[in-house]
Amino acid sequence: MDLIAAAILGAVQGLTEFLPVSSTAHLRIGEQILGFRDPAGTFTVIIQFGSILALMWLYRQKLLEVVSGLGSRPESRRFVLMLVVAFLPAAVAGLLFGDQVKAILYNSPLVIAVAFILGGVVMLAAERLRPAPVVFQADRTPLGRAFAVGACQALALIPGVSRSGATIVGGLFFGLERSAAAELSFFLAMPTLTAACLHDAWEVRHDLGSAQAVEIGVGLVMAFIAAAVVVRPFLRYVSRSGFAPFAWYRIAAGIAILGAVAMGWL
Repeated sequence: MDLIAAAILGAVQGLTEFLPVSSTAHLRIGEQILGFRDPAGTFTVIIQFGSILALMWLYRQKLLEVVSGLGSRPESRRFVLMLVVAFLPAAVAGLLFGDQVKAILYNSPLVIAVAFILGGVVMLAAERLRPAPVVFQADRTPLGRAFAVGACQALALIPGVSRSGATIVGGLFFGLERSAAAELSFFLAMPTLTAACLHDAWEVRHDLGSAQAVEIGVGLVMAFIAAAVVVRPFLRYVSRSGFAPFAWYRIAAGIAILGAVAMGWL
């Protein structure tokens, strides 16, 4: 049963990591529903790397072009600089406030529910009130706009906010076209999630036992497969239809979680 639960949770992680719906919140609630024990958060931390690897695999050609062009192509150096600038706000916020946020907020379904609902409302507002887009390719995002989107990403320290949701909404408000906002969120996920995963994995290294290694392996593989499957269709979908369905999903899920809390189920 633990391996089945690990497979389900890995798939959930991969499916939700890059959608604007908060993978952390889905994992926390999924673990409670399935009765999956992960007291130190080791499983949750390490399986994220499956999603990161899937994203790197999907964008391997772009990454190889950037790496090979660092010495000769200004656009490659600018791309790396853009990611560094966008990455810094979340990195600083994580170092300053990450431990406190985890200790106080991470195990609160009420916080997740409120963040789901407010995030959905803000996403609907972004779809309706966003300015006319001026950036149509993620890798050409001006540095100032990239920093602003990165500042929005820092809000994802709060469980339920969603890292991808915060960066996508920030991108919409700061003039990025829908698919460009989503793709910038993907590019920014690579350094952000890698750094967070390595940091958290180091912190829980003493809690990793051989018995849990199989569960982690199953979850990591399922996260890789699910993320690899969902990223491209998600980009095509939002280019055509926007983010409103994800916003309404967040609102409905938040209300459902509030109901579950009120009934004592969570």
